[in-house]
Amino acid sequence: MTGTIRQFRSFDRPVQLLLLNQFTINVGFYMLMPYLAMHLSGELALAGWAVGLVLGVRNFSQQGMFLVGGTLADRLGYKPLIVAGCALRTVGFAVLGFVDSLPALVIASAATGFAGALFNPAVRAYVANDAGPRRVEAFALFNVFYQTGILVGPIIGLVLTGVTFKLTCLVAAVVFAALTVLQIKSLPARTPNRDAVPATVLQDWRGVLANRRFVLFSLVMTGSYVLSFQVYLALPLEARRLAGSGIEGTALVAGLFAVSGVLAIAGQLRITAWFREKWGRDRSLVAGLLLLGAAFLPPVLTADSPSGAGMPGYISLVLAASLLALGTIVVFPFEMDTIVTLSGDRLVATHYGLYNTIVGIGIMAGNLFTGTILDLSRAAGVPVLPWLGLVAVGMFCAWRLHVLNRPSPATHAEKLLS
Repeated sequence: MTGTIRQFRSFDRPVQLLLLNQFTINVGFYMLMPYLAMHLSGELALAGWAVGLVLGVRNFSQQGMFLVGGTLADRLGYKPLIVAGCALRTVGFAVLGFVDSLPALVIASAATGFAGALFNPAVRAYVANDAGPRRVEAFALFNVFYQTGILVGPIIGLVLTGVTFKLTCLVAAVVFAALTVLQIKSLPARTPNRDAVPATVLQDWRGVLANRRFVLFSLVMTGSYVLSFQVYLALPLEARRLAGSGIEGTALVAGLFAVSGVLAIAGQLRITAWFREKWGRDRSLVAGLLLLGAAFLPPVLTADSPSGAGMPGYISLVLAASLLALGTIVVFPFEMDTIVTLSGDRLVATHYGLYNTIVGIGIMAGNLFTGTILDLSRAAGVPVLPWLGLVAVGMFCAWRLHVLNRPSPATHAEKLLS
């Protein structure tokens, strides 16, 4: 904790404010979103398809609009987009607590998603801009605040939702309203470098898409997100299978999330510093992808265990969650730094926006495929297959990233993944 505070104080005030903002953004978001599905299906008695529609619209309006948010940030400045995103989420969260018709819920959900598309690329580009040569350190610290917000938010939300979901929505809205005011008053304006930048949005997008090395990097790194997001899909499903849907299963799932968050908070800065000194950025990214793939080796050993098998299965899932957390810890700061480097320090927010859109599509497709294979493989009597497939994804992506990082002619990089 002392080292985190010391590192925090070593940055200028704008970066400090953005780190605190990210913590608060995640507290406000995660105090509400984990309980939204329960509210929709329980209190409002919506059908399953309607719940899926509301949640799906929120995800699509964020992931699908990241490129728009990043482009606007590069054209209008980072601060206006951060302020606009927080203000829009204030409205969206407030409305979610007081409407019960499906059209209104869809609109409010879309607003909360689009809000994230507005401020996420802008925040990352702002941090990269102000941290300068200390980008890797800044993004390591960013992840500490990010993960802390994820841990704290659901706990607060659990208490508030125990009273009423409307109270949770109101408190979340107040959090974002306070952030909006704070950033208007305290966050300095930053104008991105527009020297020699195309005059139209379409030219901006063509230029980013023509950056083959960046696009290839984005495609390769999509695999890391598919793997890390299995803490929300494959691991909880396996936990429910092994421990049941009662208190024991719920406690196991909660423990998996806690392990991930605590490791990130406690180890991020030391792990990043060690990898940066010993291995450098490119090798560290490859190592992180290998760790993400290796995370699914423990479940391979227990995939045939019957329901209620007990401790061996539980241990394998905790090990998997720990390795996933470690891989993410290694990857994230170097990944964020690499995006800025590949952008050439031009249209940084647009590059972040396109990157998030690409990986968002990859996560959606990867989760759909993983969920399907988990069901089919167990029905076919080969439950080990999905876990081996996830290991293979990690190994493949690590190899491709290694190839991309090797000094080679540009034509070789363009053939990657072909």
